[in-house]
Amino acid sequence: MSGHSKWATTKHKKAALDAKRGKLFAKLIKNIEVAARTGGPDPDANPTLFDAIFKAKKNSVPNDNIERARKRGGGLEAGGADWQTIMYEGYAPGGVAVLIECLTDNRNRAASEVRVALTRNGGSLADPGSVSYMFNRKGVVIVPKNGLDEDTVLMAVLDAGAEEVNDLGDSFEVVSEAGDLVPVRKALQDAGIDYDSADSGFMPTMTVPLDEEGARKVFRLIDALEDSDDVQNVFANFDVSDEVMEKLEA
Repeated sequence: MSGHSKWATTKHKKAALDAKRGKLFAKLIKNIEVAARTGGPDPDANPTLFDAIFKAKKNSVPNDNIERARKRGGGLEAGGADWQTIMYEGYAPGGVAVLIECLTDNRNRAASEVRVALTRNGGSLADPGSVSYMFNRKGVVIVPKNGLDEDTVLMAVLDAGAEEVNDLGDSFEVVSEAGDLVPVRKALQDAGIDYDSADSGFMPTMTVPLDEEGARKVFRLIDALEDSDDVQNVFANFDVSDEVMEKLEA
């Protein structure tokens, strides 16, 4: 998956731009609310909430917003929305498989926005189960380099269940089984290693190689999907070489 690391790096940079537009803030707040509703409002007893709050703080979401979301989700304050998680499956141009994770209070609106984004950008919705089998749920922790080398990170997380450490340029990506995400994150904390985020996500088991034109089309589609307030995450199984990524970034 040579292109995966480059893509993860690009997404990381894009997240910083999204933060300026306030789009990322809304998605991070939603994550906190849902985590608190699902597992309770105490981050010490709810690892998913702990990680959601940590990520929000790392992305400079104001503490007041974080606290209000935690209380709304945990039922300590009125006004929480009835968020539902819905997974849509689809295809992007070039036969690339796409998993679209939505968090919405309006199922019809989410479905409509996903369908429109796909069809306007050369993609299509797929039947449930026709795409998801190509992905495995994994735990992913992003560790900024800050002078660290790969071996140091690997030694810290190996016994906690980490499967691999990928070099993303400015940071490392630590991949584990989704169930090992918390032990891996705790191992980094115990080793005094700072990290930017700890999430569970979907990684492809097989990839589709893309040339420059194909990559442009797929990235355009993913951007259109991520523009929807209802879309939390987009996962795709493309592979783009470093050379193509450099051309696209230029």
